[in-house]
Formats: sequence, C-alpha cells, structure tokens
Amino acid sequence: MERRTFLGASAGIAAAGVSAPALAQGAAARTLRVIPQANLTSLDPVWTTAVVTRNNAFLIYDQLCAQDAKGEVKPQMVEGWETSQDGLTWTFTLRNNLTFHDGEKVLAKDCVASIDRWRRRDPFMGVLWPNVAELATLDDRKFRFRLNKPTPLLIMALGQTQFPCFIMPERIAQTDAFQQIRETIGSGPFRFLRDEWNPGQRAVWAKNERYVPREEAVDGLAGGRIPRIDRVEWTIISDPATSASAMSTGEQDYWEYPLHDLLPLMRRSRDLVVEQRLMDGTYGICRFNTLQPPFNNPAIRRAVAMAVDQRDYLRAVAGDDPAGWGACEGVFTCDTPLANEVGSDLLKVRNIDRAKQALREAGYNGEKVVLIAPGDYPQINALSLMTADIIRRLGMNLELISADWGTLIQRRTSKEPVERGGWSIIHTTSSGQSLALPVINLFLRANGANAWFGWPDVPEVERLRAEWVEKGGDPAEGRRIGEALNREAMQSMYYIPLGYYWQPSVWRRNVTGVFRAPATVFWNIGKG
Repeated sequence: MERRTFLGASAGIAAAGVSAPALAQGAAARTLRVIPQANLTSLDPVWTTAVVTRNNAFLIYDQLCAQDAKGEVKPQMVEGWETSQDGLTWTFTLRNNLTFHDGEKVLAKDCVASIDRWRRRDPFMGVLWPNVAELATLDDRKFRFRLNKPTPLLIMALGQTQFPCFIMPERIAQTDAFQQIRETIGSGPFRFLRDEWNPGQRAVWAKNERYVPREEAVDGLAGGRIPRIDRVEWTIISDPATSASAMSTGEQDYWEYPLHDLLPLMRRSRDLVVEQRLMDGTYGICRFNTLQPPFNNPAIRRAVAMAVDQRDYLRAVAGDDPAGWGACEGVFTCDTPLANEVGSDLLKVRNIDRAKQALREAGYNGEKVVLIAPGDYPQINALSLMTADIIRRLGMNLELISADWGTLIQRRTSKEPVERGGWSIIHTTSSGQSLALPVINLFLRANGANAWFGWPDVPEVERLRAEWVEKGGDPAEGRRIGEALNREAMQSMYYIPLGYYWQPSVWRRNVTGVFRAPATVFWNIGKG
C-alpha cells in the first residue's frame, strides 16, 4: 500500500485555515488551543479505554498515586500509605485541601467507591482483587485494604498509567461500571465545561481555582500538577494539512499527533517545536472479533497473520526511515525484561501465497469480514488500510467501513453478528509502557466476556497471568512465564502485534513548560 501523500502540501498549508472565533490577545494568552489525537465522544475513563478519554480524565480527575518518569509510583492525592509488618494491611491517608469541582470535600468514602467501580473493569486489579478481603473507610481521610495474602503489586495497580484509578464523588462512582457516567465532577486541575462541549468539533476545560497541587516538581505524572493556563480548548480538525496550517499561522498552539508526512515541513518553521514528548513508542495491533465467523476460527486468524509484515505497516504510518519505527514480533514491549518471540514464527512468514493456502486449509467459506477504519485518525487508519489490502489479496469477502474514531469506539462494544451491526476487525494503538507486563497488557487479557473488545477466551493465558502475579518477582520465573504467554497468545492469535513507531508532537514556540510524560497531559504548561 502506498503511504498517504499530500499533493501540493506546502501550498495547502500556506493557504488553508481553521474557522474559529477570534480571541482577544489577553484571552488567547490564557488559553491553550489543542488539536487532539481524536474526537472526544465518551467522558468516562472506566467505561472505555480510549486514550482520548483518558487524556480528558487527566484534566478533570486526580489519582491517589501516580507514576514518575522512572515508572515508580509516588503519592498524589494521598500523603502516603502504611503497610503492616505482615503485608496484609495497607492504610492510605488523604492530603488536606482536596476539593471536588462542586465544592464538596474529597473523602475516603469517595476513594473507596471509585476504586470499587474502577477495579471491575481494570485487568490489573482484576487479577489482584481475589487477594482483597476488605476495602473500607476508617474516617474522612483514611481508608484501608485488608488482604488475604501479601500483594506488593497493589500500589502498582493503583498508580498505573494504562488504566488509571481516577477519583470521583461517591454518588457518581456508584454508577455501574458497564454504564457510562453522565457527570464529570472531579478534583483535578481543570473543570470540564459541558455546555461548551460539541462532539466532533470542540471540548473545553477551565482552570480549577480550588485545586491545591503537591509541592514537588512535576516528574512524569507525579509531582505538582499546576494549572498554569485558564482554559484548554480542543478543536477537532480531521484534515492534517489544515491542522498543520493552523499550527503555522498560530490559530492553534499544540498538535498532539501530527501526521508524519508533514513533520519535515513543520520542522522548517521557526515558530514551531517538533519533539518526541511521549516517553514510549506507540504500538499498533490488529484485533479480531473471536465471537463471530470467520474469526471465531483460530486457524483463520493464524492464516491472516502469516501475510502480515510489520515493516509495511510501520512505513505506512511513519515513513521509510527505520529510526522512526521498529518491528516487535511479540506481545510484550521490545527491550523490556519480558520481551520475547517464543512462538512468534507465524509473524515471520510474511508470505501471501502461504497465507492463502493456510486459509483454504482452515476452511474459510466466504464469510463476510467487516473491517472498520477510522478516517479521522490517520495513524490508525493507515494500519487499517494495510490489513484491508491483505484481506482483499487473500480473497476474503471484505466490507471496509470508514467511520470516525468516536463511532468506532462505540461500535466496537457490539457483540452482534456483522449483519446486525457487529464487526470483524479493528485496529488501535497503545504506549509501550502499557504492554510491558502481563497484568497491564490490556490486549493480552483473554477472559472471555470480560476481555477487551474481541472477547478472546483462553484459560491458559489467564492462568499464566495469575501465576506471574505470584512468581513474577523472580526474574527467571517471570521470564519463563512471559515466554509461555507469548507462545499461547501467538497460538490463539486473537490479535496481531504490528510493531511500534515514534509519535512526535508539535507546539508553538511560545508554549512553555512542556515536559515528557507517559501520557498527554496539560498541567504545568503555559504560554509566554
């Protein structure tokens, strides 16, 4: 497949503009105008794993504890925690001066309710929860875990970045974890302005004047989350050339995921900074719906994998320079302790003719394959179109649907057959940090109806994940289990790893305080 190109891109960028209300000079200086990675359609960071929703949540909510730049978990909303000598009791104490956006104090009961809702969807805490005998409030500022056995990974689960435990008022956190919340009341550095939210066009947050940040310097996602700007405005611009023009003319201040084709042009501008802000590579996957034909047949999934060459996918997103991407033919983040390719032989076949033969032997009988591609998300769209090309070349009955990202993340929840609005294949991406360990690797989870979209049911994967919790502290045992997990995932092939690429961001040179982090956050950023 050819990479997407922009004919006359330079002229287009010079001429294109974004229709937006003019801001007075003072107001513009106090507003950070952002082009986000995708449209914001869901506000609930428990209901969906969409990164754009998580980025929104980092503005609104706060965490009990958070990861610093080294990946270590540090106190955030809590002053700290105490662990009993036998490791069976963990007591957390909240900081003073924590207030929700509606003026109510943050209490321990809010934390307990938020943890209880979050843990029902989080794959990490889902593995640990059988060890929890009780989670209870002690007073307004203290709550306690009582455990059946020592669980040192508890603090890593509470402070993780992949699926953060955000704190909400108790009345909101009592919403069923499988139903979307409607209110966005948090205690974080910004307030969501729902009256100004227009999905598909824009979303706005205002500085939370009540917020009292920690006194430490910002460090990854830990430390002082200082709101240095009055407003954060996201504007949805689906055309990359128009986005580049808006950055060049100063109509926008920050572009989260610029198209790689346009980076050389923007690097030549004296007014723009093009840098790698995210700390980890961006890993792509192709996900199968294992509930419905034809991909309820593992042999058919493996046949498709035989035709995949990660390098073609990565060039489609990030160009020909191999410094911008890397093949990674396993389920764990490359260059981490668990990274391995045991059982990954199918991903090294890279041959369409052998894949066709395997497809025939698997008994494919012309069933329709519905592949949904997000036309407004260029990076994931490029991955999707590569798979669409493979499906066509294999002679499968493909229906390619182009949708916006918001529609895709809603439709991927459907378990219905394709004839009733279901799907067969979707694509997405994740940070490398989120795939390094079995307990946080969302795509690896294979617990049937409670698994991530596609709903694979592979009991051996789940058994190995639980074993890693027990034995993963021993490096040799952790490595053994990691290799067994890779082998099982490759045999079942409920998703295809597509390697990783580096995703820079772009911001105007007058934007100050930009720092590297494992997620896109906007505290500590201002404008000069």
